[in-house]
Amino acid sequence: MFDININRNTALVQLKELIETNLTKKLEYMPEQFNKQQLNALTMFKKRIFLEEVIDSSISFNKNLNWQHYNQNLHLVKTAEELIDVFKLRSDVYHNINYENEFPDTIEGLNFDSYDKDSAILYYKQDKTITGTIKVIFDKPNIKLPSEEKYSFDYLRDKHKQLVELSRFIVHNEKQGLNQEFKYLFSGVYNLFMQNNIDLILSSIKEEHYKMYTKFGGTNIESELPGYGKIDLPFLVMSWNPHNISNFFKRAFLK
Repeated sequence: MFDININRNTALVQLKELIETNLTKKLEYMPEQFNKQQLNALTMFKKRIFLEEVIDSSISFNKNLNWQHYNQNLHLVKTAEELIDVFKLRSDVYHNINYENEFPDTIEGLNFDSYDKDSAILYYKQDKTITGTIKVIFDKPNIKLPSEEKYSFDYLRDKHKQLVELSRFIVHNEKQGLNQEFKYLFSGVYNLFMQNNIDLILSSIKEEHYKMYTKFGGTNIESELPGYGKIDLPFLVMSWNPHNISNFFKRAFLK
């Protein structure tokens, strides 16, 4: 199986290099419409290769994590089918709340990016349907975390060995208060923290949501942002150390 994966990954890399070499190559003797169609086809094929890379890396990463949780509806992704369903849910929800400009689909109907390769991806499934998901992006050398396009975490790296950033927190039917998806996804984040030697959790959140997170215990505001990319609303960069959780979090999330 290991040799098969190596051969497959090598083939994907070679195919990607071939596509990139020919992506902008025009055939002067062919009509312009043909060249446009060829470029569109090659671009889509390149995205398909990227999707294969993300799926392979993500599944491998998640299988190597320590993961135990008591709720039978909460899962860590382990298959391509699960990942595709998560990517579809992200796309559906972001389109519904008009966030697609800041978090665009890589392939229409599928919302994913290179950070998925090094992320724990949790999902909540009820009645055979995924209704919530969150990804926990592990900090890697020489690769900035998503929020570092707006704010640097270097000073936190000096104090903590392993940072993670929460991203793509999605609930299909968002309700006021503590819904099941919110409760169990964050209990899953807590379990990942405790089981995988994570030192600090970071997240960029809407300012209006911070009051809820203060109830977790161990939270701190690292920075205030006037907006987040193309989202014109006040945001906060928040850190969370689950070693310091409150009694409220223990009662509401861990029981």
